[in-house]
Amino acid sequence: MSFFDRLADRIAAVDSVLSVGLDPDPKRLPESVRGHDMPRWAFNRRIVDATHEHAAVFKPNAAFYEDPDGWAALEETVAYAHGKGVPVLLDAKRADIGNTTRQYATILERVDAITVNPYMGRDSLQPFLADESAGVFVLCRTSNPGGADLQDLELASGEPLYERVAALADLWNGNGNVGLVVGATSPDELAEIRERVPEIPFLVPGVGAQGGDAEAAVEYGLADGVGLVNSSRGIIFAGEGAHGSVDFATAAGEAAKRLKRQLNRYR
Repeated sequence: MSFFDRLADRIAAVDSVLSVGLDPDPKRLPESVRGHDMPRWAFNRRIVDATHEHAAVFKPNAAFYEDPDGWAALEETVAYAHGKGVPVLLDAKRADIGNTTRQYATILERVDAITVNPYMGRDSLQPFLADESAGVFVLCRTSNPGGADLQDLELASGEPLYERVAALADLWNGNGNVGLVVGATSPDELAEIRERVPEIPFLVPGVGAQGGDAEAAVEYGLADGVGLVNSSRGIIFAGEGAHGSVDFATAAGEAAKRLKRQLNRYR
């Protein structure tokens, strides 16, 4: 089965399009896991236990694992999420040329999908695109303010660069495994991109801590009911600063449930 077929099954099984970002910033980990031999893994395990029934996917960001202990924690996390029946989308924004990108693409032996950067063109993404069973989410319109520095540049055709990226992703989708990363902080742009590529699922970050538009994320992010809306810090650190006996994992589970219900109101 293709990634998007598996994702459609998962969405139906848990009635959710929620992507839970697993970004275990060591500086923000609760005291209760800091004494563990692998604190990021101990943290992630509790988060997965608390949120898996609400998660269509888990989305670890590679930046939080790029050291020896971190990679070990990531491997444990991926295996544990799979054991719960949840696909894993690695947010790595990879791309390069030649043997380098072929080596990057070997991560798809262990995860179900990945984010990639289209700046170097199709040949830099070909090893990812060639894996028919994996999902490949191409960065298109990001939710950070600096994204406009390049993404808004007007081409000779009069279209902004991010719209050309969307059109190229559509051309690259011969295996039906391509998605787009489109931020939730600009609903108008979400709508424009959806009109341009009606059949490609989106991964929509920016809902939660970044204050993106949840309704627009669902309305324009889904293609034939398939797509993902991500929240990371707003879920996994929902218990920060809580008083009393609120456990960080319990707080994360409640935050995931609330956001799932909010998103489902617009499906």
